[in-house]
Amino acid sequence: MTTLPIGSTGGISADTSRLKSADNLKKAGEQFEAVFTGMMLKSMRQAKLADPLFDSKALDTFTEMQDARVAQTMAEATPLGIGKAMTAFLAKSQSDLNDSTADPPQ
Repeated sequence: MTTLPIGSTGGISADTSRLKSADNLKKAGEQFEAVFTGMMLKSMRQAKLADPLFDSKALDTFTEMQDARVAQTMAEATPLGIGKAMTAFLAKSQSDLNDSTADPPQ
């Protein structure tokens, strides 16, 4: 087993400047929303309230692909709000992002 010297990141970039971008934070929130929605759709499909008329591995694969696309579209167009909540929470710890991610008062 090899050990890394103290302070070494083992090939992982130590540059964290990209983490402070409001655009990257927003994208991460959308992706989180898509993953969460996808997991919710998958859970709903596993409940199987009725036996499928046609059941095959190909149909299962297509359904998974369709659910992933639906989840991504939902996250972009009509989000549930969990991604925005996560983005707001993470922005609180970064004072330079608080103003750029906050919604203007209505």
